[in-house]
Amino acid sequence: MAASQVETVSSGADKAKLFAVAALVVAAVAGFYFLAKQGVYVQWGVLLVGLLAAAGVFLISEPGRQFVAFARDAWREVKKVVWPTRKETLQMTAYVFAFVVIMALFLWFTDKTLEWVFYDLILGWRKS
Repeated sequence: MAASQVETVSSGADKAKLFAVAALVVAAVAGFYFLAKQGVYVQWGVLLVGLLAAAGVFLISEPGRQFVAFARDAWREVKKVVWPTRKETLQMTAYVFAFVVIMALFLWFTDKTLEWVFYDLILGWRKS
């Protein structure tokens, strides 16, 4: 069994970039609230520009590049999936609904049987 590897940010430049990302996000959110008197468009503009700047800095860092590579690989794998046809989907949905109805009837029957055994036969309580 292979040992799992934990990758950490190694270079000082990447640490600085990630710190800048965090600072930009905090500044964008703070700017959104501090500029409330300037109007809604200014608030949202500052928030969006700050978040886009943070995303840009993140994407040029090593963790950002690794994230983009992972996303590309994931999308490539999703393209390889063989999705069920409409007919297969409807059939499986019908099977699930049928199973749910059968289980509901089974549980109802079991409940009523146990109710009859315990309350009528064992305890002798009669429903009025």
